[in-house]
Amino acid sequence: MRTNCAIAGLCTAFLILAQPSGFNPHISLRSRVQPFKAVADWQEITIDRTLEPKLTALVLCDMWDHHWCKGAETRVGKLALRMSPVIDSLRARGVLIIHAPSETMEFYKDHPARLEMLKIPQVNLPQAQELSAPPLPIDDADGGCDTAEKPTKPVNRVWTRETSAIRIAPGDLVSDKGQEVYSALRQRGIRTLLIAGVHTNMCVLNRGFAIKQMSKWGVPSILIRDLTDAMYNPRSAPFVSHAQGTELVIEHIEKYWAPTVTSAELLRALQ
Repeated sequence: MRTNCAIAGLCTAFLILAQPSGFNPHISLRSRVQPFKAVADWQEITIDRTLEPKLTALVLCDMWDHHWCKGAETRVGKLALRMSPVIDSLRARGVLIIHAPSETMEFYKDHPARLEMLKIPQVNLPQAQELSAPPLPIDDADGGCDTAEKPTKPVNRVWTRETSAIRIAPGDLVSDKGQEVYSALRQRGIRTLLIAGVHTNMCVLNRGFAIKQMSKWGVPSILIRDLTDAMYNPRSAPFVSHAQGTELVIEHIEKYWAPTVTSAELLRALQ
């Protein structure tokens, strides 16, 4: 039986992933397809593809030093420790690392990685594709905080920089602007964008440098699904655990926006 890709741009993404040349590890991408329209069933699929490191970039989305929700801040701290060796391995293989801690560019105004990003000529953005955005499978209207001291989202920002647990190395870039990131990708001939960081239902989907916008600009994105988190409060629908809520959003991304991979699969491929 032949099935059509269920998310806009996914078939294209699979076709334009880098062709073998030099060191091209094989990775397994997890996605979901809807074999028959007008039915609720989605089938998990796995597709093996090659990844050319020097034509790949990794964006680290909003891995801040602090968060207004203490539960989120604690999880980001733990996530950063797991993320750090993955970043180092990808960097060592030639993957471009882009640090994107939104709303903290003042902190990085004199940092070499920020200055290097500002040197890149800005390209004209392509006409954004009109892609539908189905509703999320979780209710995050209360801000998604799962710890009692901050049940709703405050107005004040508490983050000032990316967590110091993540190293910014020579050759890395720093930006929180979609056009800057897109220009860097085009300058380097990047064909595949890996995304890690937080939060799947908010910034990972909606920032100008993240999955939705990059998809609309025709950039194939892959979420590293074990290096992400969600802003979800189990006291809200669908009333599941925080971990289950995060997995629901990951499955939503696999249905409508981008395939996913695990950090373990990436590291095994890079060995």
